[in-house]
Amino acid sequence: MSLRGDLADAWHDLIVGGRCVGCERPGRLLCRGCHAELPQRARPSPPTPAPPGIVPAFAAGPYEGILKQLVIGLKEHQLLGLRRPLAGLLALSVLEAMARTGPGPTVLVPVPSRPASVRERGLDSTAAITSRAAAMLRQRGVGVRHHQLLRTRPGVADQAGLDSRQRQANLDGSITCPTSGIRTLARSIPRARFIVCDDVITTGATAREAQRALESVGLRVTAIATVAATQRRPHVQM
Repeated sequence: MSLRGDLADAWHDLIVGGRCVGCERPGRLLCRGCHAELPQRARPSPPTPAPPGIVPAFAAGPYEGILKQLVIGLKEHQLLGLRRPLAGLLALSVLEAMARTGPGPTVLVPVPSRPASVRERGLDSTAAITSRAAAMLRQRGVGVRHHQLLRTRPGVADQAGLDSRQRQANLDGSITCPTSGIRTLARSIPRARFIVCDDVITTGATAREAQRALESVGLRVTAIATVAATQRRPHVQM
Protein backbone atom coordinates (compact mmCIF):
# COMPACT_ATOMS: atom_id res chain seq x y z
CA MET A 1 0.00 0.00 0.00
CA SER A 2 1.28 3.47 -0.86
CA LEU A 3 1.96 6.34 1.52
CA ARG A 4 -1.15 7.99 0.09
CA GLY A 5 -3.20 4.95 1.14
CA ASP A 6 -1.76 5.03 4.66
CA LEU A 7 -2.57 8.74 4.96
CA ALA A 8 -6.13 8.09 3.75
CA ASP A 9 -6.54 5.40 6.42
CA ALA A 10 -5.17 7.71 9.10
CA TRP A 11 -7.50 10.53 8.01
CA HIS A 12 -10.51 8.20 8.08
CA ASP A 13 -9.67 7.00 11.58
CA LEU A 14 -9.04 10.56 12.78
CA ILE A 15 -12.50 11.61 11.63
CA VAL A 16 -14.10 8.55 13.25
CA GLY A 17 -12.21 9.23 16.45
CA GLY A 18 -9.15 7.21 17.37
CA ARG A 19 -7.85 5.47 20.46
CA CYS A 20 -5.59 2.47 20.85
CA VAL A 21 -7.54 -0.79 20.52
CA GLY A 22 -5.17 -2.40 22.98
CA CYS A 23 -4.98 0.06 25.90
CA GLU A 24 -7.61 2.65 24.85
CA ARG A 25 -5.09 5.49 24.95
CA PRO A 26 -6.42 8.40 22.84
CA GLY A 27 -4.61 8.94 19.56
CA ARG A 28 -3.27 6.15 17.38
CA LEU A 29 -5.37 3.05 16.78
CA LEU A 30 -2.37 1.03 17.89
CA CYS A 31 0.00 2.88 20.19
CA ARG A 32 3.73 2.24 20.10
CA GLY A 33 3.64 0.31 23.37
CA CYS A 34 0.97 -2.11 22.19
CA HIS A 35 2.61 -2.40 18.77
CA ALA A 36 5.84 -3.45 20.48
CA GLU A 37 3.97 -6.30 22.15
CA LEU A 38 2.80 -7.86 18.89
CA PRO A 39 4.22 -11.30 18.02
CA GLN A 40 7.42 -11.34 16.01
CA ARG A 41 7.05 -14.86 14.63
CA ALA A 42 4.22 -17.21 13.75
CA ARG A 43 3.89 -20.82 14.84
CA PRO A 44 1.98 -23.96 13.84
CA SER A 45 -1.59 -23.61 15.08
CA PRO A 46 -3.65 -26.62 13.99
CA PRO A 47 -7.29 -26.71 15.11
CA THR A 48 -8.17 -29.38 17.65
CA PRO A 49 -9.68 -31.66 16.54
CA ALA A 50 -8.42 -30.99 13.02
CA PRO A 51 -10.72 -31.63 10.04
CA PRO A 52 -9.53 -34.67 8.07
CA GLY A 53 -7.07 -33.80 5.33
CA ILE A 54 -6.42 -30.21 6.38
CA VAL A 55 -2.99 -28.84 5.47
CA PRO A 56 -0.69 -27.34 8.14
CA ALA A 57 -2.06 -24.16 9.70
CA PHE A 58 -0.05 -21.24 11.08
CA ALA A 59 -0.98 -18.21 13.19
CA ALA A 60 0.87 -15.28 14.71
CA GLY A 61 -0.74 -15.89 18.09
CA PRO A 62 -3.88 -16.84 20.00
CA TYR A 63 -7.16 -15.07 19.32
CA GLU A 64 -7.19 -13.07 22.52
CA GLY A 65 -5.96 -9.77 23.89
CA ILE A 66 -4.52 -7.33 21.39
CA LEU A 67 -4.82 -9.71 18.41
CA LYS A 68 -8.52 -10.17 19.05
CA GLN A 69 -9.06 -6.42 19.36
CA LEU A 70 -7.20 -5.81 16.09
CA VAL A 71 -9.37 -8.30 14.20
CA ILE A 72 -12.61 -6.96 15.70
CA GLY A 73 -11.55 -3.37 15.15
CA LEU A 74 -11.14 -3.86 11.41
CA LYS A 75 -13.90 -6.38 10.74
CA GLU A 76 -16.65 -4.97 12.94
CA HIS A 77 -15.74 -1.27 13.23
CA GLN A 78 -13.98 -0.62 9.90
CA LEU A 79 -10.92 0.92 11.55
CA LEU A 80 -8.92 1.01 8.34
CA GLY A 81 -5.64 1.96 9.98
CA LEU A 82 -5.53 -1.56 11.47
CA ARG A 83 -5.04 -3.15 8.06
CA ARG A 84 -1.31 -2.59 8.18
CA PRO A 85 -0.55 -4.28 11.55
CA LEU A 86 -2.95 -7.12 10.73
CA ALA A 87 -1.29 -7.64 7.36
CA GLY A 88 2.09 -7.68 9.07
CA LEU A 89 0.90 -10.45 11.39
CA LEU A 90 -0.54 -12.43 8.49
CA ALA A 91 2.75 -12.02 6.64
CA LEU A 92 4.53 -13.67 9.58
CA SER A 93 2.30 -16.72 9.17
CA VAL A 94 2.91 -16.83 5.43
CA LEU A 95 6.68 -16.69 5.98
CA GLU A 96 6.52 -19.50 8.53
CA ALA A 97 4.40 -21.60 6.17
CA MET A 98 6.81 -21.03 3.29
CA ALA A 99 9.80 -21.85 5.47
CA ARG A 100 8.29 -25.21 6.39
CA THR A 101 6.92 -26.17 2.97
CA GLY A 102 9.92 -25.09 0.88
CA PRO A 103 10.66 -22.20 -1.50
CA GLY A 104 8.82 -21.56 -4.73
CA PRO A 105 6.26 -19.29 -6.37
CA THR A 106 3.34 -18.84 -3.99
CA VAL A 107 -0.16 -17.43 -4.35
CA LEU A 108 -2.09 -16.15 -1.33
CA VAL A 109 -5.83 -16.81 -1.55
CA PRO A 110 -8.17 -15.18 1.01
CA VAL A 111 -11.10 -17.14 2.39
CA PRO A 112 -14.15 -15.55 0.74
CA SER A 113 -16.59 -13.50 2.79
CA ARG A 114 -20.33 -13.77 2.35
CA PRO A 115 -21.52 -11.00 0.00
CA ALA A 116 -24.16 -9.98 2.55
CA SER A 117 -21.46 -9.48 5.19
CA VAL A 118 -19.33 -7.40 2.83
CA ARG A 119 -22.32 -5.20 1.96
CA GLU A 120 -23.24 -4.77 5.61
CA ARG A 121 -19.71 -3.91 6.74
CA GLY A 122 -18.63 -2.11 3.58
CA LEU A 123 -15.35 -3.99 3.71
CA ASP A 124 -13.93 -7.43 2.94
CA SER A 125 -11.39 -7.43 5.74
CA THR A 126 -9.78 -10.79 4.91
CA ALA A 127 -9.19 -9.83 1.28
CA ALA A 128 -7.84 -6.44 2.39
CA ILE A 129 -5.22 -7.79 4.78
CA THR A 130 -4.23 -10.63 2.42
CA SER A 131 -3.61 -8.15 -0.39
CA ARG A 132 -1.53 -5.91 1.84
CA ALA A 133 0.41 -8.85 3.31
CA ALA A 134 1.36 -9.92 -0.21
CA ALA A 135 2.53 -6.37 -1.00
CA MET A 136 4.61 -6.25 2.19
CA LEU A 137 6.28 -9.56 1.38
CA ARG A 138 7.07 -8.52 -2.19
CA GLN A 139 8.75 -5.39 -0.84
CA ARG A 140 11.00 -7.75 1.14
CA GLY A 141 11.83 -9.74 -1.96
CA VAL A 142 9.52 -12.67 -1.22
CA GLY A 143 7.93 -14.09 -4.36
CA VAL A 144 4.23 -14.09 -3.54
CA ARG A 145 1.10 -12.93 -5.32
CA HIS A 146 -2.47 -12.41 -4.18
CA HIS A 147 -5.56 -13.61 -6.02
CA GLN A 148 -9.20 -13.75 -4.93
CA LEU A 149 -10.05 -17.08 -6.52
CA LEU A 150 -12.85 -18.25 -4.24
CA ARG A 151 -16.56 -17.47 -4.01
CA THR A 152 -19.30 -18.51 -1.58
CA ARG A 153 -22.46 -20.23 -2.69
CA PRO A 154 -25.81 -18.70 -1.66
CA GLY A 155 -27.38 -19.97 1.55
CA VAL A 156 -24.31 -20.04 3.81
CA ALA A 157 -25.28 -19.00 7.35
CA ASP A 158 -23.24 -16.85 9.71
CA GLN A 159 -20.77 -19.09 11.57
CA ALA A 160 -21.05 -17.28 14.92
CA GLY A 161 -22.42 -19.53 17.63
CA LEU A 162 -22.03 -22.78 15.67
CA ASP A 163 -20.02 -25.70 17.03
CA SER A 164 -17.53 -27.65 14.92
CA ARG A 165 -20.07 -30.13 13.53
CA GLN A 166 -22.57 -27.38 12.72
CA ARG A 167 -19.86 -25.32 11.02
CA GLN A 168 -18.82 -28.29 8.91
CA ALA A 169 -22.41 -29.03 7.86
CA ASN A 170 -23.01 -25.35 7.08
CA LEU A 171 -19.89 -25.13 4.93
CA ASP A 172 -19.92 -28.43 3.02
CA GLY A 173 -19.78 -27.47 -0.66
CA SER A 174 -20.24 -23.79 0.21
CA ILE A 175 -17.09 -22.45 -1.46
CA THR A 176 -16.35 -22.64 -5.17
CA CYS A 177 -13.35 -21.80 -7.33
CA PRO A 178 -14.60 -20.53 -10.72
CA THR A 179 -12.30 -21.67 -13.50
CA SER A 180 -12.23 -18.29 -15.25
CA GLY A 181 -8.72 -16.92 -15.01
CA ILE A 182 -7.15 -20.09 -13.59
CA ARG A 183 -5.60 -21.10 -16.92
CA THR A 184 -4.03 -17.65 -17.27
CA LEU A 185 -2.75 -17.86 -13.70
CA ALA A 186 -1.31 -21.32 -14.34
CA ARG A 187 0.55 -20.04 -17.41
CA SER A 188 1.97 -17.01 -15.60
CA ILE A 189 2.96 -18.93 -12.44
CA PRO A 190 3.66 -22.55 -13.37
CA ARG A 191 3.99 -25.00 -10.48
CA ALA A 192 2.71 -22.39 -8.04
CA ARG A 193 1.68 -23.35 -4.55
CA PHE A 194 -1.32 -21.85 -2.82
CA ILE A 195 -1.76 -20.70 0.76
CA VAL A 196 -5.27 -20.14 2.14
CA CYS A 197 -5.41 -16.93 4.21
CA ASP A 198 -7.89 -15.88 6.89
CA ASP A 199 -7.99 -13.60 9.91
CA VAL A 200 -8.83 -16.30 12.49
CA ILE A 201 -8.86 -20.09 12.45
CA THR A 202 -11.31 -21.66 14.88
CA THR A 203 -12.47 -25.19 14.06
CA GLY A 204 -10.70 -25.20 10.71
CA ALA A 205 -13.95 -25.93 8.85
CA THR A 206 -13.85 -22.77 6.72
CA ALA A 207 -10.18 -23.10 5.83
CA ARG A 208 -10.64 -26.80 4.99
CA GLU A 209 -13.55 -25.98 2.69
CA ALA A 210 -11.47 -23.31 0.95
CA GLN A 211 -8.67 -25.85 0.57
CA ARG A 212 -11.11 -28.38 -0.92
CA ALA A 213 -12.41 -25.83 -3.45
CA LEU A 214 -8.91 -24.97 -4.67
CA GLU A 215 -7.85 -28.59 -4.85
CA SER A 216 -11.02 -29.50 -6.77
CA VAL A 217 -9.70 -27.53 -9.75
CA GLY A 218 -6.21 -28.98 -9.52
CA LEU A 219 -4.43 -26.32 -7.47
CA ARG A 220 -1.83 -27.37 -4.91
CA VAL A 221 -2.60 -26.05 -1.41
CA THR A 222 0.34 -26.29 0.98
CA ALA A 223 -0.72 -24.35 4.07
CA ILE A 224 -3.20 -22.12 5.86
CA ALA A 225 -2.00 -18.77 7.21
CA THR A 226 -3.95 -16.67 9.69
CA VAL A 227 -3.51 -13.74 12.02
CA ALA A 228 -4.74 -15.63 15.07
CA ALA A 229 -5.99 -19.03 16.21
CA THR A 230 -8.76 -19.69 18.69
CA GLN A 231 -7.46 -21.68 21.63
CA ARG A 232 -9.61 -24.67 22.51
CA ARG A 233 -10.37 -24.63 26.22
CA PRO A 234 -10.37 -28.01 27.98
CA HIS A 235 -13.80 -29.05 29.22
CA VAL A 236 -13.95 -29.14 33.01
CA GLN A 237 -16.57 -31.42 34.53
CA MET A 238 -18.23 -30.19 37.67
